[in-house]
Amino acid sequence: MIGITMFFVALGMLLIGFPVAYIFGGVALWFGVYAEGPDMFAFMPFRIQSIMENTVLMAVPLFVFMGIVLQKTRLAEQLLESMGKLFGGVRGGLAISTVLVGALLAASTGVVGASVVAMGLISLPVMLKYNYDKKLACGTICASGTLGQIIPPSIILIILGDVMGIPVGDLFQAAIMPGFILIGAYVLYILVYTYLKPSAAPALPMDLDDGTRREQVFKALKAIIPPLALILVVLGSIFAGIATPTESSALGGVGALLLALIYRQFSWKMVYNSAIETVKVTAMVFAILLGASAFSMAFSYTGGEEIVEHYLSNLPGGAMGFLLLSMLAILILGFFIDFVEISFIIVPILLPAAELLGIAPVWFAILIAMNLQTSFLTPPFGFSLFYLKGVAPPNVRTLDIYKGVVPFIIMQVAIVISILLFPGFYGLV
Repeated sequence: MIGITMFFVALGMLLIGFPVAYIFGGVALWFGVYAEGPDMFAFMPFRIQSIMENTVLMAVPLFVFMGIVLQKTRLAEQLLESMGKLFGGVRGGLAISTVLVGALLAASTGVVGASVVAMGLISLPVMLKYNYDKKLACGTICASGTLGQIIPPSIILIILGDVMGIPVGDLFQAAIMPGFILIGAYVLYILVYTYLKPSAAPALPMDLDDGTRREQVFKALKAIIPPLALILVVLGSIFAGIATPTESSALGGVGALLLALIYRQFSWKMVYNSAIETVKVTAMVFAILLGASAFSMAFSYTGGEEIVEHYLSNLPGGAMGFLLLSMLAILILGFFIDFVEISFIIVPILLPAAELLGIAPVWFAILIAMNLQTSFLTPPFGFSLFYLKGVAPPNVRTLDIYKGVVPFIIMQVAIVISILLFPGFYGLV
């Protein structure tokens, strides 16, 4: 039972707020030495070396760099402004444009924090100015900003691909349909909500002649086409088999710099600042990965993995019982801890039982990714909620944000259930 005790000690320390990487490494060292002695960690240098030589994980800093460069090119601002004017005449048009821009930013940057902050600074004041319901506005921005978790190129899909031993390109392809269905569900909800409650999202006054309208369409296309071209280059090269995800991430980084030149935002200072921020994010991910590697080794050697595998593989309901329990566990843990910790600690614990039960790995990975996306929205610790509250006007209360995300959480959970029940519809089995 040492391994199980070790898991709950680590979870308790996470909830208290200790730094994640130190928790995993420290708890593993203490329990590992107590159970097996210092010789347990003799192979730890080889594990570290294998992480350093992992070509799949090289895509993480490159995609992060691409996203940060695009954030600094005012891409989000230009997209939101032009799309807002384009859809403003429709009831709920600003909210719909926010969802569509969120999808484009997800596919071109994949940085959730940057997307939520950008849309919170640009879109929220405009929606409030035109008397949009605060809950609808906040919920739309938070949910749209998290689309980067499931729409490729997603950092979480790269991490899951490495942890589960699945080609990242396969995960990217499998995630496209659930991502589009999620976007469609958001837009449909906004349309239905504004139809039933017109005062919640009034249409913008549009006194435009044809010439002005054509100008707005042209501006919108001008804002959309460059990032769309980058998305096609990055994802198209993967899906066509021309490049691996790691190679396409390098293409994405170069493409982001070219877009910076096009938008006249390029400077060596911008490149330097983007590189520094990339190093900070990447160092955080890899520090957690090193701690998680030590933790999983100690957990396995102290017998925890065998106990969990035996328990999970003998649940009533077989594979479906296991999937229901694991999705519920990930959903609940998502209320309190980050997706990176869940990916590196919880997923390796669940994986042996999933393999034993014959669950298709891509199906399992997409279920986890969709579930982890929900963790960004779930109170009290959903990161998107904090990002938006940090940039929201003082008259927007935390309770408004919490209430606003509830319908979007329900939609995400509903889609997770549909993937669970009808994997064939999504082409996952």
